[in-house]
Amino acid sequence: MRKIKKKHKAVYAPVDDLITYRAIPTREVEYIDPFLFLNHHGPQHYGPNNRGLPFGPHPHRGFETLTFILEGDIMHQDTGGGKSVIEAGGIQWMTAGSGLIHAEISSEEFKKAGGDLEILQLWFNLPARYKMTEPKYVGLQKDQIPTATEDDGNVKIHVVSGNWDGVKGPIDSLSNISMASIDMDKGGRFVTQVPAEHNIFFYVVRGSVRVNGELAEKLTLVEFENDAEELQVEALEDAVLIFGHAQPFNEPVVSHGPFVMNTGDEIREAFRDYQLGKMGRWE
Repeated sequence: MRKIKKKHKAVYAPVDDLITYRAIPTREVEYIDPFLFLNHHGPQHYGPNNRGLPFGPHPHRGFETLTFILEGDIMHQDTGGGKSVIEAGGIQWMTAGSGLIHAEISSEEFKKAGGDLEILQLWFNLPARYKMTEPKYVGLQKDQIPTATEDDGNVKIHVVSGNWDGVKGPIDSLSNISMASIDMDKGGRFVTQVPAEHNIFFYVVRGSVRVNGELAEKLTLVEFENDAEELQVEALEDAVLIFGHAQPFNEPVVSHGPFVMNTGDEIREAFRDYQLGKMGRWE
């Protein structure tokens, strides 16, 4: 089995009135190449006539985002023409590439009626050759995401990208990143093989599991060595995981705010291009 390097507890980092835990980066772990950032928003309940999510128009360049909507919804709009409202169980995958401006807010219906909200957003890097690729946005509802099952249905793997035992995800990742969310009933088990050279992203959203013999509770990011292929996971209570893996890029990472590039000069260029309107202008 693959050895666990360290377990990292997400830090509390609220955004406005939004409960938020940040799994990476923290003081303990900067990133797990190519996985750069994870914000876990909620769980929390919004009453009627709320302000909803606070993420108004802002730019991005040089990476991709994957957003999991567990409860509530997100209304997305960007200067590349992407627009949708994605509800619980769905995902959003956005390739910022050469740059765009987008907003992620709650729908008018959610702000009026209120409800439960829990959303996770993961950023992963783009290799240098794809940093300036054309931006792209895909929003998928729950019924558009295929599910693989293990352990007589006690484990459900919602495959976003990559392949799980013949079930192919609907997103074709530029960098061959495999991503899924996994629902586990108490006592459910699965075993999977990940190439030893791949870095793993393993975050416990809810519940607790035993992974390769060690306890991992909710709000925990598990960091692995690159010494073996096998993962054995058992749910000690009902649990939800975010799971992915990828070949590390082993390239310089220079980030500042909403931009992730390879050099400081590229960051400065990104700010100039944004100010000049080259990432679009918000209407």
